[in-house]
Parts: sequence; C-alpha cells; structure tokens
Amino acid sequence: VSRSVCDYFFEAQERASEAENVPPVIPTPHHYLLSVYRHKIFFVAVIQSEVPPLFVIEFLHRVVDTFQDYFGVCSEVMIKDNVVVVYEVLEEMLDNGFPLATESNILKELIKPPTILRTVVNTITGSTNVGDQLPTGQLSVVPWRRTGVKYTNNEAYFDVIEEIDAIIDKSGSTITAEIQGVIDACVKLTGMPDLTLSFMNPRLLDDVSFHPCVRFKRWESERILSFIPPDGNFRLLSYHVSAQNLVAIPVYVKHNISFRDSSSLGRFEITVGPKQTMGKTVEGVMVTSQMPKGVLNMTLTPSQGTHIFDPVTKVLSWDVGKINPQKLPSLKGSVSLQAGTSKPDENPTINLQFKIQQLAISGLKVNRLDMYGEKYKPFKGIKYMTKAGKFQVRT
Repeated sequence: VSRSVCDYFFEAQERASEAENVPPVIPTPHHYLLSVYRHKIFFVAVIQSEVPPLFVIEFLHRVVDTFQDYFGVCSEVMIKDNVVVVYEVLEEMLDNGFPLATESNILKELIKPPTILRTVVNTITGSTNVGDQLPTGQLSVVPWRRTGVKYTNNEAYFDVIEEIDAIIDKSGSTITAEIQGVIDACVKLTGMPDLTLSFMNPRLLDDVSFHPCVRFKRWESERILSFIPPDGNFRLLSYHVSAQNLVAIPVYVKHNISFRDSSSLGRFEITVGPKQTMGKTVEGVMVTSQMPKGVLNMTLTPSQGTHIFDPVTKVLSWDVGKINPQKLPSLKGSVSLQAGTSKPDENPTINLQFKIQQLAISGLKVNRLDMYGEKYKPFKGIKYMTKAGKFQVRT
C-alpha cells in the first residue's frame, strides 16, 4: 500500500477542529483508514478488505498498551528512539495482516524490552532484541502464560478503579451519571496457579468485558471469575454501571454566579463538599471553568489551595487539594466584565477532577480470592479507587 493513502487522513485531520473529532473510520476509494488517538498520537491502520471495525480499533489499542508496557511511556520521542523495537514488536503482533501475539508477556519473550545496556550492546555487536526461543506459552493451551515461572515472594494484587462521568444541573439533580470500571491485576505467582475471584454483589456489573483468560461459562452460570492469570500486569476485566442502578454522586458544588445587566461587575462564589463518600476523604480536587468571553478579570480569594485565571483563554483553575468536611473549601470574589457589552447568555460550566481512595463508588466489593493447583500460600491484596472522568456541574 503506497504511503500516499495517508493524505486522506491528513485532510480529515485538517478539517477537524480538535484531534478528538477526527472520524475513527475514513473511507478512501480503495481502502479504509481506521484510527485511534492516544497520548497525543494518532495510530492509523489501513484496511483493504471487509473487516469488523471494532476488531481493528481494539487491536490498535492493544498496540498502544504494548508500547506503554515496553517503553514506560508512549510518546512520539519514545517511538522515534526505539523505532527498531517498535518494528520488531509490530512484526510479531501483526502477521501478514492478521493479529497474532498480543499478550504482553509472550511478546516480551519474543522481543526483549529495550534497556540502556542492551541498546549499547546491540549497537556495538549489531545484534537485535529478538529472543532465541519460541515462547513456551505460544505452544500451550494457555497462550497468555509462560511456563516455569518462579518467584520467591508469591503475591497477587488487584486494583478496582472506577471513573465516574456525570452531568449535574444547576439545582443539583443528576442529568446523567455512569461509571466505567476496571480491575487491574498484578500477579506474581510461581507455577500454574488457578484463581477464583468472587464478589459480594456481582449483579451490579453490566456490560462486562473480560481478559481472554477468564472462563466465561463459569461467569455466566455462577457469576464467579475463574482464570489462570497471565504473569505480571494485566487488565482482568472492564465493566460499566449505568444510570438505572442510580449512581451515587460523591461530591457536590454550591454555586452563586451572577452577572448584572448594567454593571461591569459580577459575583462568583463556589463551595465544594463531599456527598456520598462512606466517610472516605475526597482528595486531589481540581476545579476548572471556562468563563464567558466578556470576562476581563477575576478577583478571587480561596479558603484553601491556589487558583489561576488566564485572561487570554478565560479559563479559571482552582487546585483545591483535600476536602475537609468540617471546613469546606470555597472560592469567592468578583468578576469584572467588559463595559458596554450585554451580560453573558449563560453561566459557565464547572468541571471537577477528584480521587477517593479505598472506595468503589458503585458499591462493588470483592468477597474472596482463592487459589488452586499450587501448594504455597500467596499474599493477596485488593485496593479500591474512585476518580472523576468527565464530571460537570452546570450553574
């Protein structure tokens, strides 16, 4: 396929006002271009025959995750610096146009991840990062796990991470709210352990997507996760909890923002507080708001944290930090408007970022984790975290 096919993509990129607005599927006379946008980089696949688009998009996301796993960060500089390894990895991941090895620990046996020492040795000796043997996992019934894994400390950690997306209207009622959740695992166990993970309330989870290692039949019949884990870090499952289960909203914003018609001054007051957090602390709170065009400047005093108003982009950001329920953080002051202009049509929207450790806002709880097939007693740990996705409060 000639590289000129990319011109169709560049045209679409120029037409889109923001990177996120580039259509994921672009038809050209003889090909389709499918793309994902991550880490400020576009990853584009060129398709010549009929194929389910989600299959390709999922593969592109796998490629990005693999690069992130190999190089620590996935950035333009990193890809340019490791272009040889990138080619070697892609060669294994895509064989003659078909996805082949997409499991990170199998790939690492095929292509050793770059280290400074290895790069220096390769430059001097002219050798590559390609491994000598075919990975043992590729030949077994469990292609995601290599054989003969040994650890002195056997441990299995699971992180339940939930992101809440919500839109709250000016009276404080929820317009939409949903939770995207993932369970990330870091499993370092000797041999071939067989794990089962059960939940107190598995009915909460709808729309679940599993790692290939999960036995789906067992989940369907008993709602228990039963699997032989890959070695190291992997995402066990991702799930979705939608509005019909009534998503709990963990924080609220009290606001009093007013612009008067004749005056060139306005008032601005906001207070942030915890709502349904089961007594856990809300931390890492960051409030941002795009002010209307007529706003020249803002004179504000925060009760805690620091704030910045950029008069050019009209963006107000307030770094709040932790919320102390006894003394709620507030930001108060006046807004100066351009003289002679009519008052702004609508009040600004407030965007929130926050984190709550040791709480899954959906109420999901892991009941127990058991291990079969091996004799030793592993060390087990479960952590929960809730954070804000797109969390907006309209004023």
